[in-house]
Amino acid sequence: MRPSTPLSEEETQQAPKGSLGTAMWRLFGLLASDDMKRWRFRMALALGLTVIAKIFAVAAPVYFGEGINIVSAREAGETVANAATLFVFAFLAYAGARFLSAGLPQLRDGLFAPVSQDAQRITQVRAFGHVQGLSLAYHQTKRTGALNRIIDRGARAVDFLMRFLIFNIAPTLLELVLAAGVLSLNYGWEFAAIAVVTVIAYMALTWSVTEWRVKIRRRMNEADNEANARAVDTLINFETVKAFAAEKRETRAYDDALTRYAGAAVRSQSSLALLNGAQAFIMNAGLLAMALTAGWKAWTGVLQPGDVAAVTLILMNIYQPLNILGWAYREIKQGAVDMERLFDTLAIKPDVADVPDAGQLTVTGGAVRFDDVSFAHDGRSRSVSGVSLDIPAGSFVGLCGPSGAGKSTMLKLLFRFYDPASGRVLIDGQDLTSVEQDSVRDALGLVPQEVVLFNDSLRANVIYGRPEASNEDIMAALERAQLGEFVRNLPEGLETKVGERGLKLSGGEKQRVGVARAILKDPAVLVLDEATSALDSETEKEVQAALSEAARGRTTIAVAHRLSTIAAADQIIVMDEGAIAETGTHGELLALDGIYARMWARQSEAGGAEVLDFPGETDRAASEV
Repeated sequence: MRPSTPLSEEETQQAPKGSLGTAMWRLFGLLASDDMKRWRFRMALALGLTVIAKIFAVAAPVYFGEGINIVSAREAGETVANAATLFVFAFLAYAGARFLSAGLPQLRDGLFAPVSQDAQRITQVRAFGHVQGLSLAYHQTKRTGALNRIIDRGARAVDFLMRFLIFNIAPTLLELVLAAGVLSLNYGWEFAAIAVVTVIAYMALTWSVTEWRVKIRRRMNEADNEANARAVDTLINFETVKAFAAEKRETRAYDDALTRYAGAAVRSQSSLALLNGAQAFIMNAGLLAMALTAGWKAWTGVLQPGDVAAVTLILMNIYQPLNILGWAYREIKQGAVDMERLFDTLAIKPDVADVPDAGQLTVTGGAVRFDDVSFAHDGRSRSVSGVSLDIPAGSFVGLCGPSGAGKSTMLKLLFRFYDPASGRVLIDGQDLTSVEQDSVRDALGLVPQEVVLFNDSLRANVIYGRPEASNEDIMAALERAQLGEFVRNLPEGLETKVGERGLKLSGGEKQRVGVARAILKDPAVLVLDEATSALDSETEKEVQAALSEAARGRTTIAVAHRLSTIAAADQIIVMDEGAIAETGTHGELLALDGIYARMWARQSEAGGAEVLDFPGETDRAASEV
């Protein structure tokens, strides 16, 4: 059964609604996972410290009120020493409770810091690994900058939601319950009612306005993603931008994206001012109601002066975490959105997935077979159709044909970047859909038209296909790729940095690094995808010599635009409109006087049809010309 199709680019960039309940469920699922098992004692300890801190936070105003009561209502027969002792004790208790209510959360944060960081790390690694495992179809439609933002924001949301939901909002609700109990038992049910009504009104206002503001924040994020993605695209492709003198056009497009962001940001700031003003009104109305009620009861002799201070301080203590509730709720809601988007990405299923009982590919020689293979890319009626082809182990086969004929699609099917819609692709008689993808790609080596290098050292780029290679093996591969002398003449040798995408190297040097990488990997099947078409004639000859060395003793499949690079092949496959149109050697295809012959004639007239050497085939190809 084929896995489900991944979300489209449009779907992955749409802002989700961000269910808070779903975010909490996922958050607790992460904390309860086996990866977080080693932190469970710290989690329990941090939660316990939070509860104790809230108990002291509610008790502190009571002690303060008692101290005032002792000062204002010392009994006539009571000695000054006894009153002073009670007074000092009450205020010491107040100070100690205040310190513990503030200090214990600091201790908790210190204990919980490694838990939070590890949760972020696990989330990011999971997301990064999942995205790496998605199929080529997904990566061809996504934007790197936007995807990186999704992963980064989602991981940061994990940390934020843990700190504010578990250690701020939930404890605030606990403090409200404790405070309501203390107010009702010690001072009267009216004070508990005022506190509860005030907090509920505050939270209801915050919730309703924030729901409206979240929509604005979504538009801000979408505009931010667009601006970031455009900036990354432009900076990565700056050579193309400069070549087409498009700097001003790209800057204007970037400005347009930032203008949309700025408009949403203005609306966000205006709505924030409205929310803050309404929150301040509710908070002060609650304080006024509490003070008036307590003052009246004190006037009538029901309460003492210290009780007025106590009930006021209790409500003010509840207000302290509520002061950031508006901001925290907005960020929590946004965190839920960011987390949902991250988990939406994690829920994407790859088009190409290993079957449950997939085994390892066993390579015995490197014979490749396409058995009645058909496949179509999205938006096309046909890419390849009914292609059957046998490539014997150790042979050199060339693929050519007009643009869009299906040559590159054949290679992608071989690498199992896609699975055929029908038919089979086999290596040494094993259907690639029945074995693990990694084992397929381990058996293949690729030298593409433009070798992609990482912004790292020469060594790191050469050993990419075989990280455990020794220095001797690396230098041997470089010698075979005709790069040995070049590397020895570099001041830093193998540790030389190649720059972003290898920009510090020439085109020919980059191609030969790609060849060295393929040689060092020592694959059973070598794939050359227009490996010299972007080079000048002299450099092409140098790289072709390196390719000839890389191809020696292994199955080689070369896709070529310049027919001279495959003229010496054991077999040349000419493709047209997704099907095999002609098959034969160079001489046989010239004698056929078909598509290949016409292509060769055009390149000969342009002076680009000189037969280039390939191992063991030069004499025959030259004689056939």
